[in-house]
Amino acid sequence: MRVGELDEAALLGRVLPLMPTEALLGPGDDAALVAAPDGRVVATADVLVEFRDFRRDWSTGADVGWKAVAQNVADVAAMGARCSGLLISLGMPADLEVAWVEDFATGVAAACRAFGAVVVGGDLSAAGEVVVAVTALGDLAGRSPVLRSGARVGDVVAVAGVLGRSAAGLDLLRRGEPGLEELLLAHRRPVPPVAAGPVAAQAGASALMDVSDGLLRDAGRLAAASGVSLQLSTATVLGEWIAQLGGTARAVEFVLTGGEDHALLGCFPADVPLPEPFAVVGAVAAAGEHAVLVDGEPWAGARTGWDHFGR
Repeated sequence: MRVGELDEAALLGRVLPLMPTEALLGPGDDAALVAAPDGRVVATADVLVEFRDFRRDWSTGADVGWKAVAQNVADVAAMGARCSGLLISLGMPADLEVAWVEDFATGVAAACRAFGAVVVGGDLSAAGEVVVAVTALGDLAGRSPVLRSGARVGDVVAVAGVLGRSAAGLDLLRRGEPGLEELLLAHRRPVPPVAAGPVAAQAGASALMDVSDGLLRDAGRLAAASGVSLQLSTATVLGEWIAQLGGTARAVEFVLTGGEDHALLGCFPADVPLPEPFAVVGAVAAAGEHAVLVDGEPWAGARTGWDHFGR
């Protein structure tokens, strides 16, 4: 059965029962009603576009649904917050199989269970290709948000999660070569350390952000926002990740510039005990330069990470 064979109400009737939709007032009215016990709401949005952000011959509907949730709850966690609700909209061509949409919903549900999120609403529309738009809401539980702009000279730089695995999996798909299933899974279904966001905030993190576009690119954004430079070291856990990917020059590139693992990059005052699962990868070295150095040198690679409008 194709999407074009159903009307909107019939398609929603197939999809909504598959998703966790708990809220004060969930899907069914013109808008949802979500509790905001903190009195403030963290909000973020993301879009996945077919052929640009995913391919249906590489990823199942469930994979795309999982990734749509994962990358948004990671952004909420990067503010030190917990996700309190997701608005998920789906644009699709009329000849898309209804089974793919149902599979997408099961992936959304699985990710919601894994990351403690719920779906509170969204929209359906016709489109020339599959487009997924997600808005995520979050709660700070009375804490101040942790921004990109708080890093200070002397802070340690640390990462929670993993880096390079999604990029390595994507490389295997692009080359059409068999490889470690764990790398393919890392690309299709990243597992951001969402619990580490509130933990970092409680521990006194000075700066925090989601690594979605590559460590070097996102570290550069943090450095610019904070007015500092960062020193990263491959003798730390970065070197361990590089070794796990084979220790080749390509592995170095994956770890430093590969995106979509959705690790959390944080800065912490040196006298603050580093909370688990963060591991030190460098230090905030100087004010005013806005540079990111690797083992004391500028990165010599052709790219520093993902750019939506780059080639």
